Amino acid sequence: MASRTAAARPLGRRPSGGPDTRETILDAARELFAERGFERTTLRSVAVRADVDQALIAHYFANKDGLLEAALALPVDPAIVLSGIGLDRDTAGAEILRRLLTVWETQPQVRTRMVATLRTGLSHPHAAAQVREVLGRTVLAVVRDVVEPDQRELRAALIGSHLGGLMLGRYVLEVPGIADASSDQIVAAMGPALQHYITGSLAPSGGSSRRADPTRPQR
Repeated sequence: MASRTAAARPLGRRPSGGPDTRETILDAARELFAERGFERTTLRSVAVRADVDQALIAHYFANKDGLLEAALALPVDPAIVLSGIGLDRDTAGAEILRRLLTVWETQPQVRTRMVATLRTGLSHPHAAAQVREVLGRTVLAVVRDVVEPDQRELRAALIGSHLGGLMLGRYVLEVPGIADASSDQIVAAMGPALQHYITGSLAPSGGSSRRADPTRPQR
């Protein structure tokens, strides 16, 4: 009976979890989400890529949504990377870039995870919503505490869009120029834009961000 069970089991596939099984599954899921997108990635394909029994995915993550949520977990804590940013708000734009680029450039595993997160978010509306939720309670949550209080959500979103565009152009599309630029060049070029979103006026050119006083006579 035991030999029949062993013969029926796919050769080389691990039927039970070990200390590294969960991370092995997550690595396979990140690769497939990035390659195929959320919709076309199946639990079976993840199990095959990870060389594990599919039942283990349900054991660790319940379903594909749970697997996606775990796969999108950031490899570093933005609150730690960006700690103290708001102490000198006049240089916060350049400092945000400098710290993030340092992590991306010196820790390849972090960069790979972030790129996989970005690619996954572009793959399907459901995955995009998950990525927005993750970034909203991590990176953007930290940035919101630094910017001016007026139009705080817009300011944080503009900073986030610049950072996402930088990662997309530099590490995913490898756009000539931005992919070849040094970290110092990127900080010098993009720092002022981020700084404007942090402390500058977002009022339309020639306009005013103040609300009209209803008691003042209109000309």
